[in-house]
Amino acid sequence: MISPLAVIHPKASIGAECNIGPFCVIGENVTLGKNCTLHSHVVVDGHTTLGDNNEIFPFASIGLKTQDLKWKGGITRTQIGSNNTFREYVTVNSATADGEVTTVGSNNHILAYSHIAHNVTLGNHVIMSNVGTLAGHVTVEDHAVIGGLAAVHQFCRIGKMAIIGGCSKVVQDVAPFMLADGNPAETRTINKVGLERNGVSAATIEALKDAYKILYREGLTIPKALAKIEAELPSLPELQHLLKFVRASERGISK
Repeated sequence: MISPLAVIHPKASIGAECNIGPFCVIGENVTLGKNCTLHSHVVVDGHTTLGDNNEIFPFASIGLKTQDLKWKGGITRTQIGSNNTFREYVTVNSATADGEVTTVGSNNHILAYSHIAHNVTLGNHVIMSNVGTLAGHVTVEDHAVIGGLAAVHQFCRIGKMAIIGGCSKVVQDVAPFMLADGNPAETRTINKVGLERNGVSAATIEALKDAYKILYREGLTIPKALAKIEAELPSLPELQHLLKFVRASERGISK
C-alpha cells in the first residue's frame, strides 16, 4: 500500500504491510518497521529508524537536521520505538553532534504541532498535548504528560508519571509523580489522577503525598528533606525513584 505519488529512496528499508500515502518523502538512511502508516505529506529523513506500528499524520517531519547552531556535520541519528502516534505538523529533530541520538520510546501519543528537539530522550507511554515543546537535551520519563502549549527548557528532566499543566514554562526538573503548572512552573501537588490511572495503590499515593509535603512545603533544604523522607516514610519503589531523581538533578527541581 504505497502511493505512486510517494517519493521513497531505493535504499530506504520499508517493513512489511506499511501504508505510505501520497506526497510522503522517505530518505536514503531511513528504516521503517512493520505496519507503519504514513498518511500523506510526511517527511522521514536522516539516519532514522522507526519500529513497528507507528502512525504518522500529514505534514509531520521526522529525523531531519537539528536546529541547534552548534551542528558541525557528521552522522546523527533519530531512533523511535513502536506503537507511537505522531499527529499533524509534529517535528522530531535529529541529534546535534556526530554519533549522538534523539530517542523516542514506544506507545507515545504526540499531538499536533508538538516539537521534540535534538538529543531529547523520550520514554514510553508519554502524552504530549498540542504544541507541547521540548528543547534540546530534555529527558521525559515514562507515563509523563506534557500539557498543551507547554515549553520545557534545555537539559530539564520530567519525571515518571509527572504532569505539566497547559501553557507552563518549565525551567527546572519536575520530580516524578508531581503536578507542575505556571510560568515559571511550580510544583503544586502530586499527580493523583495520573497515579490512579496507572494503577498505583492508595497506600503508595498517600506516601507520595507525605513526601510531597516534606519536600515542597516544610521549608527544608533538599538534603534534609530527602533524609526525612528516608527516615519517616516506607521504602517503596516509587519513593526510591523520587529520591534518586531529585539527588541526580543538576538544574534543581521546580518548587
